[in-house]
Amino acid sequence: MPDWSRGLHRYRFRSVWLLNAPPAVVYAVLERAETYPRWWPQVREVALLDATSGTARFRSLLPYDLRVVVSERVRDPGAGVLEMEMRGDLAGWARWTVVPGAGGTRAVFEQDVEVCKPLLRRFALLGRPLFLANHALMMRAGRRGLVAWLARG
Repeated sequence: MPDWSRGLHRYRFRSVWLLNAPPAVVYAVLERAETYPRWWPQVREVALLDATSGTARFRSLLPYDLRVVVSERVRDPGAGVLEMEMRGDLAGWARWTVVPGAGGTRAVFEQDVEVCKPLLRRFALLGRPLFLANHALMMRAGRRGLVAWLARG
């Protein structure tokens, strides 16, 4: 596959969430992936396979699901890092870095993935702006959900 074509299917994301809770509390929530569907509306399902891997299904505004198998690469509470490898409809990695921030916590989400789902690959060029907007909406909803979850105490 030519390099330009691979670039059509690759996405790099970075989101920064400022949260009014201690880093240890935020980290504890983020490391429990099985609870994500309770506070993040677009994370529809998470099923643990064992202590370090599971499956997840995501769906945002656009009418398609993404299914991945997720495997833990790094879990370092001292550094505030959670990193996972993904394969399935997306292949690559995602990482949370949780550190003290103004009045609470700065949680940085980074993701570097290639879309593998055939339907999305077919619409890579025309669909890219929609896919980016869809991801942005998902991240905003995730932040709002986490803020509400943390407020519950």
